[in-house]
Amino acid sequence: MATKGKRNPRILIVTPEITYLPEGMGNLAGKMSAKAGGMADVSASLVSALHRLGADVHVALPHYRRMFHVETAQLVSEELRKYKSHLPDERIHLAEDRCFYYRDTVYDRGDGNVKLALAFQREVINNCIPYIQPDLVHCNDWMTGLVPAAARRMGIPSLFTVHNIHTQKLNLAQIEDAGIDAAEFWQHLYFSYPPYNYEESRNNNQIDLQASGIFGAHFINTVSPTFLQEIVNGWHSFVPDSIRNEIRNKFNAGCASGILNAPDSADNPAIDDKIPFKYGPENHREMKRKNKLSLQHALGLEENPDAPLFFWPSRLDPVQKGPQLLTDIAYRFLSKYWDQGAQIAVIANGPYQQPFWDIREFHGIQGRLGVHNFDGRLSQLGFAGSDFTFMPSLFEPCGLPQMQAPIYGSLTVAHNTGGLHDTVNPLDWRAHTGNGFVFDTYDSGGLFWAMDQAMEFYMQPADVREAEIRRIMEESLKRFNHEECAKEYIKIYEQMLDRPLVA
Repeated sequence: MATKGKRNPRILIVTPEITYLPEGMGNLAGKMSAKAGGMADVSASLVSALHRLGADVHVALPHYRRMFHVETAQLVSEELRKYKSHLPDERIHLAEDRCFYYRDTVYDRGDGNVKLALAFQREVINNCIPYIQPDLVHCNDWMTGLVPAAARRMGIPSLFTVHNIHTQKLNLAQIEDAGIDAAEFWQHLYFSYPPYNYEESRNNNQIDLQASGIFGAHFINTVSPTFLQEIVNGWHSFVPDSIRNEIRNKFNAGCASGILNAPDSADNPAIDDKIPFKYGPENHREMKRKNKLSLQHALGLEENPDAPLFFWPSRLDPVQKGPQLLTDIAYRFLSKYWDQGAQIAVIANGPYQQPFWDIREFHGIQGRLGVHNFDGRLSQLGFAGSDFTFMPSLFEPCGLPQMQAPIYGSLTVAHNTGGLHDTVNPLDWRAHTGNGFVFDTYDSGGLFWAMDQAMEFYMQPADVREAEIRRIMEESLKRFNHEECAKEYIKIYEQMLDRPLVA
């Protein structure tokens, strides 16, 4: 669409992962799905929202043939023939390299990620950007960290989204050996120490890819407003100084903001095919009781629809997610509320799973503490069948379970940090405000206190609980969705381009 005498600006979104692409984007749109985390969801929602608006949106991503279900040589040849023959009308731009073709996951566990990142960025810098000639490039995380510098050298504004603090380091020689002419834009990269000149830095001065993306971009965002403030204010010792300083510089220059991710639109109990009994705000009470019985049966818990059930949905990582806070108090909490039938369901993998098994077996509480490896279908049933969801993270760049849970009528028990602070508000059922239970002190006592608050709510009359959960479900559906998330990104695009995105 045209904009007040100017053509519609062309937006290129560069992402290593995505969950889906809308019909009309190109011949391969229905085959695209490669996800490792929330970046895939927000990329998909943003592309879809822009496409719906009629914006001239393009997306560049690696060609994960196996994950895209393009499995035979004949099909590969056919799809590529279609892609190339209709290239002027296509908006999906696949980075071609053998290192992508046979993968089952987006990322490796070892050093292979650097090779993947260089191959992806080589294609974006050398082929996609020159062909597409975008007005604005939107990059995501360290695997795209060289692109803002290259775009700046080409005179193209770029937005860089920081999803996590993970990064990788390499030198100019490695970048150039991968087929990227970094001599064109090396001044816009972030080095370990100030470079004297190109030759001096080529082999020995390490480049931080995440910090380079932040440094080279014209504007950045984190995936929650509070996590941005925490980084700027010096919280979280794990944040490297290089990344913190560059984020702080962008913030102080007025070129940084926080935008919350959103859960997948399929995470809605009214349409979720993974749960046995669908429901909405108006009939949640009856259907959640039925789903609870299904969940209890699957985990070997006592089958009691009146039992208050707490659900652990995220990976069991003691560095970030705080499962050790729960194991410290699990038996004591279940004992305190034994007569009320309290139960805990853990459906997650991670290094801290074994302590839950140990507690379960040592105390013989198999009917009250259920532990199961992560399973997508069972996890959705966890939201649908539980009354409360745990998110006691030490830090949280964004987080999605605390937004999924209230949509399903499961209220979040959360530590007051990062994206949790932005999405979980203390419940006051008398004033009809809030959506969860929040603790400030990061220890097992703080978590126990919040769980006590949850139990106090659970022991209110059924009609009080039903009215509050209905309100929370309705508010969450309106608040936590991709449309709202996309609107915030579009505001940044328009600010950077200084014109409306569409007429």
